[in-house]
Amino acid sequence: MNLKTRAFNDRGRIPSRYTCDGENISPPLSWDGVPGEAKSLALICEDPDAPSRVWTHWVIFNIPPDSSGLEENVPDAGRLPDGSVQGYNDSGTIGYRGPCPPSGVHRYFFRLYALDTVLDLEPGASKEDVLDAMEGHVLSEAELVGLYRRG
Repeated sequence: MNLKTRAFNDRGRIPSRYTCDGENISPPLSWDGVPGEAKSLALICEDPDAPSRVWTHWVIFNIPPDSSGLEENVPDAGRLPDGSVQGYNDSGTIGYRGPCPPSGVHRYFFRLYALDTVLDLEPGASKEDVLDAMEGHVLSEAELVGLYRRG
């Protein structure tokens, strides 16, 4: 599978529009190469460079496997019209919360997973809940990394 965005290059700088310094909206994402046997997709965005622990910025799962991406500015709703479900981020809210590093350049990993099942989880599930439910069900994965430094 391949995961990309028109907003920035892999390992490139995330525009401030998608961060706490801008509109704090999710970037547009697109993908291809989803295995035909996939029943759903899941996406997790996290910052491993956060000071105290890996910081979760976005958890979204049960994305239809025939979709080709997520539009910019996905609403902060637990359930989306296409059946996708969003979990809590480490800011304590449902949906996307963009980069807001306290200092230095941080890396933001967007990871897309193709699953052979639909996850039996409710809106507000944690990243840990999703990862536990995905165990043994990952058919393929793809990664996109963005960088951000404030100022």
